[in-house]
Amino acid sequence: MILPVIMAGGSGSRLWPLSRALFPKQFLQLNGSGTMLQNTLARLDGLECASPVLICNEDHRFIAAEQLRQMGALNHNIILEPAGRNTAPAIALAAFTAMAQGADPVMLVLAADHIMRQPEAFRDAVTRALPFAEAGKLVTFGIVPTGPETGYGYIERGAEESSSDGAAGFKVTRFIEKPDTATAQQYVESGDFYWNSGMFMFKASRYLAELKAFRPDIYDACEKSLGTIDSDLDFVRVNKEAFLACPEDSIDYAVMEKTADAVVVPLDAGWSDVGSWSSLWDVSDKDDNGNVHHGDVMVYNANNNYVFAETGLVATVGIDDVVVVQTKDAVLVVKKDQVQDVKKVVEVLKQHGRSEFQLHREVYRPWGKYDSIDNGERYQVKRITVKPGEKLSIQMHHHRAEHWIVVSGTANVTIDEQTSLVTENESVYIPVGSVHALENPGKIPLELIEVQSGAYLGEDDIVRFEDRYGRA
Repeated sequence: MILPVIMAGGSGSRLWPLSRALFPKQFLQLNGSGTMLQNTLARLDGLECASPVLICNEDHRFIAAEQLRQMGALNHNIILEPAGRNTAPAIALAAFTAMAQGADPVMLVLAADHIMRQPEAFRDAVTRALPFAEAGKLVTFGIVPTGPETGYGYIERGAEESSSDGAAGFKVTRFIEKPDTATAQQYVESGDFYWNSGMFMFKASRYLAELKAFRPDIYDACEKSLGTIDSDLDFVRVNKEAFLACPEDSIDYAVMEKTADAVVVPLDAGWSDVGSWSSLWDVSDKDDNGNVHHGDVMVYNANNNYVFAETGLVATVGIDDVVVVQTKDAVLVVKKDQVQDVKKVVEVLKQHGRSEFQLHREVYRPWGKYDSIDNGERYQVKRITVKPGEKLSIQMHHHRAEHWIVVSGTANVTIDEQTSLVTENESVYIPVGSVHALENPGKIPLELIEVQSGAYLGEDDIVRFEDRYGRA
């Protein structure tokens, strides 16, 4: 039985303004009907797999849990990292957790933000890799290159190896950093090199043994961080102090470049790590003029563009090789050959303390979401959606009053120990300093408009007295 281990860290800053620090690309619907995380899980269908383990940042826990729940894959199986420490420690957490449950599974380590246009070819590669992993090899999947790509690392293959059932793989000769164009061209022409996919397969015990041999500092820190596990809802929380002391390193540097048992299995499945807007254009369906468009888009005399409209109409006239992305609170226009510099815009936004690098106008919470429709001096307007059966924390604000107008559904509202039902087209007022709570007791989503007014309207003006989601 294969244990899928899905790594869902990273910020995806090159895909701003869709990808934000608190809602990165792995949780977005960029290609296909599901989000990137959900599509990663869906391509496992047909393989004999146990319930997946997801590793993500503490800040993304509720988004991740909701997307797993929608897939029927939520089963107390999300390991939370207090901070990112790269892939070697993350995989160690999953391996230690599996071993603590008395098993030594073959772990299939995947990133949550990859695209595979031929999922059946991916499953075939996993099937070919399985006998190698069961025999104690550390398998990496090498992407069959389609051109001299300089944005990926490369893997050079050595002698062919055969598994117990005759499946073909190759001994890894070396891992290579991102090359220049001329070198990449030589690699592609030789036929002995693959792109480094960042996907792996091995027994939990074998990975831990190699990690202990080559990076005992990472091994010890991860082992200590799981010495006291704090279980919370569907999350596994590691010891924060111990994990923050863990060195940062990738699995490539920490283990794969050092082990004598690395095997590469070729993978030709229409793979992309969607590292930029141009790479997303590459793998998307196009019209007759090479344009990719999502949402309400009009294109005239334009070629080879990527245009995304989240709200409202976006029209392009007479432009070529351009990316246009419109969200509720930002617009990006960039030449396709300069999309790698989008991350520099994010860095400037962060330096200036602007919220656009971190949050969307629409923000997800464990109970639902809210959309900041309008704001000005001493007021803010939000559209709030509360899922059936969910409840916001019992809370109080020092500086703002709130008006709630129910648009659809029924609200169970408590204000200073007085509870009442508020239905469609009714409203309620919460004075400054009142202890209050909002709950959806119904079977359909509760939609309401919240108007805040006061001297300070920041999200940190909140005192929580009780919260079912464990938030302070």
